Amino acid sequence: MSANVVAANAGSIERAADELARGRLVAFPTETVYGLGADAANPAAVRAIFAAKGRPPDHPLIVHLPDATHLDAWARDVPPGARALARAFWPGPLTLVLPRAPLASDEVTGGQDTVGVRVPAHPVARELLAAFAARGGHGIAAPSANRYGHVSPTTAAHVADDLGERVALILDGGPCDVGIESTIVAFDGERALLMRPGGLGVDAIAHVLGRAPGSPSQGAPRTSGSHASHYAPRTAAFLVDAHALAAELARLADRDEDVAVLARTAPRPAEFEGRWIDAPRDAEAYARDLYANLRALDASPSDAILIEAPPDEAAWLAVRDRLARATHR
Repeated sequence: MSANVVAANAGSIERAADELARGRLVAFPTETVYGLGADAANPAAVRAIFAAKGRPPDHPLIVHLPDATHLDAWARDVPPGARALARAFWPGPLTLVLPRAPLASDEVTGGQDTVGVRVPAHPVARELLAAFAARGGHGIAAPSANRYGHVSPTTAAHVADDLGERVALILDGGPCDVGIESTIVAFDGERALLMRPGGLGVDAIAHVLGRAPGSPSQGAPRTSGSHASHYAPRTAAFLVDAHALAAELARLADRDEDVAVLARTAPRPAEFEGRWIDAPRDAEAYARDLYANLRALDASPSDAILIEAPPDEAAWLAVRDRLARATHR
């Protein structure tokens, strides 16, 4: 593991806040995935995120806030529905996309008139945000701490593997509890739009708002993780229905291809000799392990990764979204 990985404690968190105040990059755990953080009010520091990740400059970032009282520093004309969601789910895995206030630079917003904001729930993230605020910081811009488009990191080791010395400091707070990114909700006037399913279920959002969020129109703002190909392993990955998995394995074996498998309900064939992972059967546990499992399969000497398709049920919406993007061709 990289030498710049340190256990998250009071001293290392203070050191990380100092690094952020100097305009340097710090990786830190959230409940969703590890974030690659910079001073959100420092355009030069924010640009360093894009350079480290290889991220397109028009792809907006999410600003992480210490608490909801900082919302109006970054957003204006906040709809009542957005405030209701913030009261209900912050801190937690919910990002709100709102009209930007002057503090939000083009570097953060991708040149749009909207900004994504959230209050993370992970104790290390919260302590870091508080320590940075004590130094005059207004928020931490932080996409996932990995190379752009690749599998997101849920451990400090994942960050070190992807970014290494591009980051001044990596705070190790253990594995992420949720394991997939935040749910993103934007507003068209008073109408909520689901921009990205994630760690917060749509049913919970609907309960607060009185109706489910709608789908974004063609003119909706760009948001993190919205490209068709994203969260992808380097090895070619394919979604396969459980009943078709054995036949697909046989077909690839006939072509002398080495295969790795992420299964959920399908049994492992007795003759199969490749890397096989039996993922959890429930959606929450599956999501928590998903990126670690994809990284483990990607590290195996395989020509392809076969992934058993998850159920077409509401609880699996975010997982299906991630797998569809990870296997997009």
